[in-house]
Amino acid sequence: MKSMTISGTNVGLRHFSKFTCFFTLFLIFVGGMVTSTGSGLAVPDWPLSYGTLFPPMVGGVFYEHGHRMVAALAGCLTLCLAIWLGVAEKRRWVRTLGFCSFAAVAVQGLLGGLTVLFFLPTPISVSHAVLAQTFFIFTILIAYSQSKERELAEKSARDVDPVRDGISNGVNPRILRLSLLFGILVYVQLILGSLMRHTGSGLAIPEILFFIHLLGAIVIAIVLCWLNRVCIKIYTKESRILSSLFLLDLLTLAQLLLGISTVLTQKSATLTSFHVVTGAAVLGVSVVLVLRSAPLSFQETKRLLLT
Repeated sequence: MKSMTISGTNVGLRHFSKFTCFFTLFLIFVGGMVTSTGSGLAVPDWPLSYGTLFPPMVGGVFYEHGHRMVAALAGCLTLCLAIWLGVAEKRRWVRTLGFCSFAAVAVQGLLGGLTVLFFLPTPISVSHAVLAQTFFIFTILIAYSQSKERELAEKSARDVDPVRDGISNGVNPRILRLSLLFGILVYVQLILGSLMRHTGSGLAIPEILFFIHLLGAIVIAIVLCWLNRVCIKIYTKESRILSSLFLLDLLTLAQLLLGISTVLTQKSATLTSFHVVTGAAVLGVSVVLVLRSAPLSFQETKRLLLT
């Protein structure tokens, strides 16, 4: 894999990719507020809002139109990022990620419009929510590709034996599999949470979605405990892995407490929205942990997962 020095003229690209990533997380929170406050149809038309670009920001219009403005800005940021990557980035896979991110945010905007025009149909609303998480993953991958950490890892990898005592390029296959499993479970859990939010079954105890979501939370907690045990045992001095792991612990604990609080407070809009964005943050940190646990080469990562 060809390396690109991420310094000098590209320091701006590195910071801009990080800003776009965190702004996407903010967008997820704003979108969560629209659903939590029941403001999805506060503005009945699209792409305009009551036939204007800026209607009076009162009642649910504040949340719905505010969400549209934040989403539009996210789209502009992503377009700029994709163009910047296309011009400055030498690695084809990174340029492809930039294109995929812009395509995702464009489709996301279209789905958002369709949810209004067709009066919040569940399949489109859920797809809109799930694509938001996928788009967030794309921004994380891009930001990590521009990081100094990635650059230093590419340089140091040339001096490491490819396979040694079950560890390839300094990577333990067991931790890679566990971190990937955890990330997949969180992604599925977010899909289940979206189904609950858009079908109104979050407080219906007898409904199967609630129990599946609750079971998913338990499974995620168990896998995280297992991941902690293995990582702490193997990476006693690896600060990058351990810092990601401990942040994942804190966010997961906060997510569990927010989930309980959401039920006890009868789905408070603010708590529910923080529950949504914290879930996205858990997914994001789990992606970072996978990236830090994996070899630099996709082929080598695939080989490790299959061995």
